[in-house]
Amino acid sequence: MKSGNILLGVLAGVAVGALAGILFAPEKGSTTRKQILRKGENYADGLKEKFDELLNTVKEKYETVSQEIEDIPYRGKSKSGEAVKENKNGNA
Repeated sequence: MKSGNILLGVLAGVAVGALAGILFAPEKGSTTRKQILRKGENYADGLKEKFDELLNTVKEKYETVSQEIEDIPYRGKSKSGEAVKENKNGNA
């Protein structure tokens, strides 16, 4: 068995055990449902934060690449101008 499958199995077992523990706890049903809802909201908030971070990183990379692409023609003109100057200085 691959170690990834083992880890996935262990994590699934932990999640099922935690859920079973909450469901069979000696709390009122309404309290338990509130706890489950709160945990779900916490996971959703964490996932949203991670997604926002990823989105910002991708946006920054896009802007950087976009700017570099816009600068390519100017760099080419600059290089051609330098070559012309070098050629004139060399032939003078």
